[in-house]
Amino acid sequence: MDDRKEIKYNLFSLFSNLIEFNDIKRYNQLMIMLMETMNMNRFFSDMIKNIEPYVPGEQPKDKKYIKLNTNESPYPPSPEVIEAIREAANADLRLYPDPDCEGLKIAAAEYYGLKKEQIFVGNGSDEILAFCFGAFYSGKKVLFPDVSYSFYPVYANLFNVDYEEVPVSDSFEIDAADYLKENDGIIMPNPNAPTSIFLNIEEIEKIIKKNQDSLVIIDEAYIDFGGISAVKYIEKYPNLLVIHTMSKSRSLAGLRVGFALGNKTLIDGLERMKNSFNSYTIDRLAQAGAIAALKDTLYFEETRNKVILTRDNTVAELIQLGFKVLDSKSNFIFISHKSFKAADLFQKLKENGILVRYFNKPRIDNYLRVSIGTDEEMGYFIDTLKGILC
Repeated sequence: MDDRKEIKYNLFSLFSNLIEFNDIKRYNQLMIMLMETMNMNRFFSDMIKNIEPYVPGEQPKDKKYIKLNTNESPYPPSPEVIEAIREAANADLRLYPDPDCEGLKIAAAEYYGLKKEQIFVGNGSDEILAFCFGAFYSGKKVLFPDVSYSFYPVYANLFNVDYEEVPVSDSFEIDAADYLKENDGIIMPNPNAPTSIFLNIEEIEKIIKKNQDSLVIIDEAYIDFGGISAVKYIEKYPNLLVIHTMSKSRSLAGLRVGFALGNKTLIDGLERMKNSFNSYTIDRLAQAGAIAALKDTLYFEETRNKVILTRDNTVAELIQLGFKVLDSKSNFIFISHKSFKAADLFQKLKENGILVRYFNKPRIDNYLRVSIGTDEEMGYFIDTLKGILC
């Protein structure tokens, strides 16, 4: 049964049950809502009618959960960040923020060892990725892994990008040789998401070097948890763009700040794209907080090392419980159990107040993606699993 038939069947069953139980009031309310929805849909463009939007991780409001489903940091931002935001929350909020994010670009340039002209600032890395698809890939053929960030095909469809999903191996590894064929662009996360696997940096360079007529984008949202960044190749390869976010290792998912790092021409292209949508994408508080976060390297090192240690300890515990755990260089792990279906484990964990991420998709529908929380949270996670599995 395809999706449309299933929806029609479910609606028919719902209305039939309402009639059977003589709930005419609720039946009429639903009919009115359905008719209004169908009537308003006539204003949608064909693109909006047909596109499948990205589905973010659940942000429940019914009760308090241990949230291990959206790869947020389990630790608060640096105290320096909080203080910087407090200072920025002043009368100047009546004024527009700096559209060029000059101070933030200078701080990022110092941190990455680049020139400020090599840095683009966006409202989180997701916005930057969208700008990349529109600025560089529209109307072209792009390659990315078939098991990868599920926003990529959404952006591709949104910006009329012809794309090929290149299969990862049976062990979910990316083979650089698969990206040495004809293309107009390549994008991939490293470490990959949702698999958590890091592709050796020498293999990344091979892909960049063999595709110098194509723009290669390396999406490094999770690079700070054990990987080696491709930023060191920016001066060497003008066809390389590296994307970073402050949402994960900097504990700033609520501020929405990300960077694109590359040669000046690519950055100029992103600036043109941004200024065709909204010149003021980063507000005053976000700029102040992000600058403070980049400068407080001691806090950054302390919290990301805590996450790495907790991750490694959790992996060891899960293996003892019979789980298959992919080799992670991220702030999350990708796990499967030979005796219990992932969908069932997902539901049982939720019933016990723990949220993880389940993807009902081919190849990965028997895996769970689990964000790394505090030691206490992961201890409860392990104890809960023991109770479910016994």
